Amino acid sequence: AARVWCSKGGDPAASRAWTPSVARAGDVTVAVGAGGDPRRAAAIKDAVALLLDTGALPVRRHRPGPGSVALVGGGPGARDLITTRGRRLLAEADVVVVDRLAPRELLDDLDPDVEVVEAGKTAHRHTLTQDQINAVLVEKALAGRRVVRLKGGDPFVLGRGSEEVLACVAAGVPVEVVPGVTSAIAVPGAAGIPVTHRGVSRQVTIASAHEAQPDWGSLAALEGTLVLLMGVGQLRDQAARLVEHGKDASTPVAIVERGTTPEQRTTRGTLADIADVADARGVRSPAVIVIGEVAGLVLDAPPGACSGAPGVVPGAADAGPDV
Repeated sequence: AARVWCSKGGDPAASRAWTPSVARAGDVTVAVGAGGDPRRAAAIKDAVALLLDTGALPVRRHRPGPGSVALVGGGPGARDLITTRGRRLLAEADVVVVDRLAPRELLDDLDPDVEVVEAGKTAHRHTLTQDQINAVLVEKALAGRRVVRLKGGDPFVLGRGSEEVLACVAAGVPVEVVPGVTSAIAVPGAAGIPVTHRGVSRQVTIASAHEAQPDWGSLAALEGTLVLLMGVGQLRDQAARLVEHGKDASTPVAIVERGTTPEQRTTRGTLADIADVADARGVRSPAVIVIGEVAGLVLDAPPGACSGAPGVVPGAADAGPDV
């Protein structure tokens, strides 16, 4: 009688107005109406929100806007181990600056006009230097483009992500960091090797064996688990240095190649023989090297496993369940 619209979700016959169910992701807003059925609208909204969050819908903008940089950790290798936020930012990107060890299959999902810049590094061969990578990120963002720096693992775990952030900040470019699942933890886990285990190892140390020589004396003296990244090419020297500085030559070692991918393969041995075993099997990078008693644990039997050391750590069965 008062000519006022009435919204009454519990009584469709008495309602003359309907409030939409709203999904939001970043600067995208989608309102859903479902013919006077609020629960139906809410269910559709939730489904749309999930697709927005995972980048499954075409969320990339087509008009100029403020540029930005996102450092996205792509995870240990498999395309479905990237975070939800990282996946959405990738779907929104105008430019993707990609590493060699990033989940490159995701590039196939990009719009055809997205610019892909190769920034992969291998030993003694760099597509771009780090200074050049920093310059590309800043230049593209200042031109008003959304830039994703797609990296393997986590941007801040031996990934030089902090240098890229500092370059963006110095240039006044908005930058965010999206953490990723680091291969140092995930790849051993995918091979059934826990980097910590109650009663066996309660600490883990991650080190790069690729550039400057580590302090082998300090590393050899550490308790727990040692995880070496980018070290396959110097494996024989690494094992010898650790033994030379006091590490027991019988310490178990496991090398996991191409972790979380269909080509994953594990090679096991001890500090005394791992170099010979790896040579015999043709072990190549990318690979993660795990040194310590946990490398002798076998929680499953992944395809391609090769053992040159005992499969179970003495006393581990008596440690009790983890809590």
